[in-house]
Amino acid sequence: MRPITFGPQVCTDLAAGATKEWLVADGVGGYAMGTVAGLRTRRYHGLLVVAGLTPASRMLGLAALDAVVTLRSGARVRLGCHEWAGGAIEPQGHTLLSSFALIDGVPRWRWRIGAVVIEREIAAVHGRPAVAVVHRLIAGGPVDLAVEALCTWRDAHADRSGFALATTATADGCVVEQAYRIAGPGFASAGELFQAVRYREEAARGLHDQEDLWYAGSFHAALTRPGQVAEIAAWAGDLDDPPPPAVTAVDAARARNRAVVAAAAPADSTEAALALAADAFVVRTRTGPDVVAGYPWFGAWSRDTMIAYEGLFLATGRAELGRELLRSYAATLSEGMLANTADTGSVEYNTVDGTLWFLHATGRHVATTGDTDLAAELLPALTAVIEHHLAGTRYGIVADPVTGLLTQGAPGEALTWMDARVDGVPVTARAGQAVEVNALWINGLASVGALGSAAFEPLLGRARDSFARSFRSLSGMLQDVVGDHTLRPNQLFAWSLPYAPLRPDAAVLTRIGAALLTPMGLRSQAPGSTGYHGRHRGTSAERDTAYHTGTVWPWLTGAYAGAWHRLGAEVPDVFADAEAHLTEYGLGSISETAEGDAPHAGTGCPFQAWSVAEQLRARKL
Repeated sequence: MRPITFGPQVCTDLAAGATKEWLVADGVGGYAMGTVAGLRTRRYHGLLVVAGLTPASRMLGLAALDAVVTLRSGARVRLGCHEWAGGAIEPQGHTLLSSFALIDGVPRWRWRIGAVVIEREIAAVHGRPAVAVVHRLIAGGPVDLAVEALCTWRDAHADRSGFALATTATADGCVVEQAYRIAGPGFASAGELFQAVRYREEAARGLHDQEDLWYAGSFHAALTRPGQVAEIAAWAGDLDDPPPPAVTAVDAARARNRAVVAAAAPADSTEAALALAADAFVVRTRTGPDVVAGYPWFGAWSRDTMIAYEGLFLATGRAELGRELLRSYAATLSEGMLANTADTGSVEYNTVDGTLWFLHATGRHVATTGDTDLAAELLPALTAVIEHHLAGTRYGIVADPVTGLLTQGAPGEALTWMDARVDGVPVTARAGQAVEVNALWINGLASVGALGSAAFEPLLGRARDSFARSFRSLSGMLQDVVGDHTLRPNQLFAWSLPYAPLRPDAAVLTRIGAALLTPMGLRSQAPGSTGYHGRHRGTSAERDTAYHTGTVWPWLTGAYAGAWHRLGAEVPDVFADAEAHLTEYGLGSISETAEGDAPHAGTGCPFQAWSVAEQLRARKL
């Protein structure tokens, strides 16, 4: 796998280096995350972010480890980098960075102080909430190294100010708030509040952008010759069970990441990078395997999980783990519906399409693996899903007894994937008969038939016929919702799904591509149409308004490529631009969204599951 590397022109320039983010995930929902320049620009950035009962209920613990180098001359050089209220940058350790590299998924920084070169590597310990940090003298010396631990303990979505943390000394460091432990060489306790750290990305999002950090103490080591290291670990959970030594943990992370890539059998270096990116989203929770929808702020969302299923599990050699996930999700069905998410603090069943994507994911799993035992096991639950939709379930979701098409909608709700609301009002409610929902419904009926049930064949035929009559327009394009001709990408699913209700037309696909396709994926609405927003910036309300009214969604690239593939034509080259994006925003990954207008800067989560998964899946068509 080709490393991602940057030299001093990027690393020392905050306009460049502080907008490129790295991530290492621990496999249980937590992570470490930051920027190439070392500046923490989000409230979510930190070295130990610990998942709770769900992947979204994360707590941020160790915020930063600031290295301070004392040279033979006695000069003290600070390698950390922070922004403070008012915009001051102090210290400015980023100006000494000579390089950053992401090698086999492990981030590495090198600072040059004249003849002295100091290296840092960071790795998560897979399978537990733990992080390992290695500082190594590469050239020059001897030097004395101090590493200052800046801490907090708070909800990762929040901030905290005006506090003192309870710390308990240990033989090799300290325990913070009885929640996590930090260990390393030569620890000296401190206890000081660093006030008004500023997060520029939160300011850009219209959110509170300041908090305080607690200086718990510092670790100390003499590095007398090149190759010597100072190893620091931080972990939660069983505080009496330390992770492996940091050097060992870093080496193990690299070896595991190489194995993850090899198991996916990538065709090229870009697929290799995407296979490794996919690994970050697949986690094991207390209830079994699950999918983190996006870092740093999403947890598990059933719609995202099922859309991403084929790319995350079947395209990467994880079919057995995927089987376990499908069985686990099937056990949670209620009134024929999967819960959308518990990220909001309570379980919500407010999605019309998440369950239909579950039918699709199960069908693809069986078709790909030949797992007829799973088909037989899940068929009663899948049949019950359809029966509940026929009888009518939550939020007005019901199949029309005459046409066989699915109708949905309830006041104040946005039930399709275009679910943004501002002040409680849906931006794109799309109530009624939505095009992709009915494509998924027909695909689901056929999928259940392929799994062994012939009970719904008459309904399937009726729904197919009704779909063709109801959604076609004179232009050849499909209505987004019956009665709504807004040009959106949702119609692509009527041609791209395995049991799609219609055959695609090259001229129509070309017109859709001309209006919606960007280097980052497809816009959610055509430029020039009523309500189009080409910028996805500003306050929460401004961003939510633009979320599905022009903002680009990279995951839709899969449906566009799939429609061309089903036509039997050569798929347009819609994948090449992803390679460049791997070095632009979330390093080695694909963002949640991008702006509809050029230059189509990445927005939303820098690391998004369905964006990566659909790129992987579509590349293997």
